Amino acid sequence: MKKYQDNIDKQFEFNQGKNLFYNGILNSLRFSPETLNAIEKIDLIDSDSENLLIDYLTNRAVQEFCKINQYYTFDKQAQLFLRSLYVDLFTNIKKHKSSIESIAENHYDNLIKWLQETNSFAEKNYTSKGEIIESVACSEYSPDLQIEILQIDIDQIIEPVLDIGCGKQGNLVLFLRQNGIDAYGFDRFAYNNLALINSDWFEYKFEKDKWGTIISNLGFSNHFRNHHFRNDGNFIDYAKKYMDILSSLKIGGSFHYAPDLPFVEQYLDKDKYQLTKHSIGNYEFKSTRINRLK
Repeated sequence: MKKYQDNIDKQFEFNQGKNLFYNGILNSLRFSPETLNAIEKIDLIDSDSENLLIDYLTNRAVQEFCKINQYYTFDKQAQLFLRSLYVDLFTNIKKHKSSIESIAENHYDNLIKWLQETNSFAEKNYTSKGEIIESVACSEYSPDLQIEILQIDIDQIIEPVLDIGCGKQGNLVLFLRQNGIDAYGFDRFAYNNLALINSDWFEYKFEKDKWGTIISNLGFSNHFRNHHFRNDGNFIDYAKKYMDILSSLKIGGSFHYAPDLPFVEQYLDKDKYQLTKHSIGNYEFKSTRINRLK
């Protein structure tokens, strides 16, 4: 299995950054030499291993797309459909009825159609771009930097703590737990364990009056801003989820996030929520802390 997973990783590296909406891209996308060698042995893979590899392919594909554009969203239905494309790919390879070249072209054509349907803004954004798109600079920030940006006093923090979009490793969550703070987090790419959950903010259930502190650095509010200013943005669902997050705070609890959301913050009930903002260096946006008063 490890060898096949390594081949999959090399395949993604082989086509890394290629713009699916570049004119003539289907002539550029192809299987790597490692993939071609693995295909010759595909009949030796049992069904359980095949399903694990298809799951691995699906997860890697979603991660690679999000490296290109962090605002891509893939709900469960979209991911299930993507998985079905990889099921079809394995099936077509094992049937030996078409050439590897035509199978590859058909697969990548299906990927393009899938991306068009799941994130319609992508075609408009990238049709005029070059063949290669640089990955977005989206990294997991150090706990110290996040604490500074969000103006968090860990000596006064109210537990339990939830980090929304905590990153795959959950750096801030682990730091807080190492300091004796009851902290948890979720992220669409996190590994499930005691403290971290693999989920996105639309799937996650925010229970009322549960959290003492909620944190989101360049996560939820960053995506909310993107959808607010897009013509095809899902801003209504983001606004509803924003209020769900605030309702999940305990009385006296706080929601720390950056960037700020002035277009929605102005409508908050001042009798129920106290708003505090902090400048972040020379950036135009600020960090926000909202305290629930009652």
